[in-house]
This record gives sequence, C-alpha cells and structure tokens, in this order.
Amino acid sequence: MRRIHVMAGVIVDPAGNILIAKRPDSSHQGGLWEFPGGKLESDEERLAGLSRELQEELGIQVIEAHPLIDIRHDYTDKSIRLDVWKVTAFSGEAHGAEGQPVRWVPPQTLSDFDFPAANKPIVIAAQLPDQYLITPDTDEQSLLAGLEQAKANGIRLVQLRQTQLDCAAYRDLAVKVLERFGDHFQWLLKGDNPPTWPDAGWHLTSAQLRRLWQQRAQQAKPGNKLMAASCHNAEELQMAMELGIDFVTLSPIAATQSHPGSEPLGWAAAEQLMQAATLPVYLLGGMTPEHLDQARNCGAQGVAGISAFWPDTH
Repeated sequence: MRRIHVMAGVIVDPAGNILIAKRPDSSHQGGLWEFPGGKLESDEERLAGLSRELQEELGIQVIEAHPLIDIRHDYTDKSIRLDVWKVTAFSGEAHGAEGQPVRWVPPQTLSDFDFPAANKPIVIAAQLPDQYLITPDTDEQSLLAGLEQAKANGIRLVQLRQTQLDCAAYRDLAVKVLERFGDHFQWLLKGDNPPTWPDAGWHLTSAQLRRLWQQRAQQAKPGNKLMAASCHNAEELQMAMELGIDFVTLSPIAATQSHPGSEPLGWAAAEQLMQAATLPVYLLGGMTPEHLDQARNCGAQGVAGISAFWPDTH
C-alpha cells in the first residue's frame, strides 16, 4: 500500500488569527479552503518538512511549532497521514507565494469556511485550547472562587462536573455559573440531555456514548455546539468517531486517587489508540500541565484534569 505523509500548519499570528489558503479551482477539491502544507519527503524530519512547505507556499520561516493533531486515513490503494502542527511563531510576511489566495481569520470563524471533509477535526482542533479543566466536587462558594482564578490563569475550556448534585440542583447551579462566567469560558455541561443554554456544549459519559451509539442517534449532536465524550478504549473511540463527536477525553493514563480501581492505560497504549483516532483527544487521569509536551508528542490535543488543574484559592 502506498503511504503518503502530508504536513499541514495551523499558523497563528500575534493577534490569535489563523491563516487559511484557498485551493486552486483546477485542483482536487478546488475552491475549498485548507491549512497550508504539503507532502513530507522520505528523508525529512517532520518539522523540517513542514518548515520547507510553508517557506515554499507562504514565504515564512517557522520559529516555534508543536504537533496539534495527527489523522490517518486508509484507502484501498493508499494510506494518508495528515500530520498537523500549530505554528505559534514565524518570521516573514505570509502571502500566497504560489498565487493562492490566503486570509487571516479569527479561530471562531473557521467553521464559516468550506474545507474538505477530512479537515473537520483540524478545524475543531484549531479552535480548542490545550488544557481542559474539569471542576471538582465542591461547594458553590469554592467553585465560584476557583473559576475566578481559572479565568485569571487563562483557562478557556471548562466542564462543569459536580457529581454530588442531583439533576435539579445541578441545573440551578449551572444557571448561576454560566450567567456569571458564560462569556469567559467554553462550557461543557453534564446531564441526560443536551443543554439548552446558548453555546454550552454537552460532555457524555462513556455509558451515554454507548447508548447513543446503540441507538445510532445521528441527530444527537446539539446543533453547532461542542459535543464531547469520555472514552477508555478503542471501542469507545470508534463509537465517538461514528457519532461525529467533536472531541474526547481518553483515560486513565496514570493511576488516580479519584478512580483507584481503574487500570491505567499508560503512555504507550494511549499513543497507539490515538493513532486510529480522527478527532481531538485530551489525555486524562494523573495528568498535570507539565505533561502537555509529552501528550502533544503522543498525538493528543492536550491534557485534562481536575485536581492538578484546579486553582489554589487559599
């Protein structure tokens, strides 16, 4: 089987905008937008190949970059690896060096552009941060204080967990929290049904994921809101991909106090599982912000956690 390794760059400018380029009308899937890049040569290192392609296509020199998402598609005659890196620093002025139109756009507007279908997980990955905060079970005062500190620390993606509450109490708390912090975080809420709060996404437990998959609930995704799921093995990852879930957590990577009876996956098994994933994955279970580089190098979007990510408000 012929193997093709394609490098692509999600290039971010100092204002946080992302560069996209338009494919020539005469090319395959012409007229669609894409993230710049091209084929990796057989003797090239990944970053070197990305740097060469972006120099040729955009006239820029990569200074800082890290892996973002690694997607593999197997066809009858070939296997394509779409190896996407986030470029956070570069020199030169980006332009369409090969005559292609290019644009700088805010990340939240990427979904307004027409990309090839295979680029959907890249669009989502480009919009997601590298840390996913899950709130601990705590009282309301401590929760609000912690979220204030998380906001000051630059956290952007938060799951309101609060397993100690019944459904009614959880809904009441969610209303208070989102009214106070709604504009500062991208929220993922829990529950048996999609949240009705504007812009709040839904994070499924692994049991909910299995039920939706068994029902083949293709319309379960709440509009354009984020939908996430907790996964622990290859079967659940496959279910999430078939249902069109936007991103998942994969756990536990290491032993945790919150789930002492769960057998940890370990780094090697997690990396192998992510090689078959075609969506962003956050590693969870014993993770800290210090594990971020290792997680990225394994193919993860980033790291998620409760205790190690929850701000100390004392």
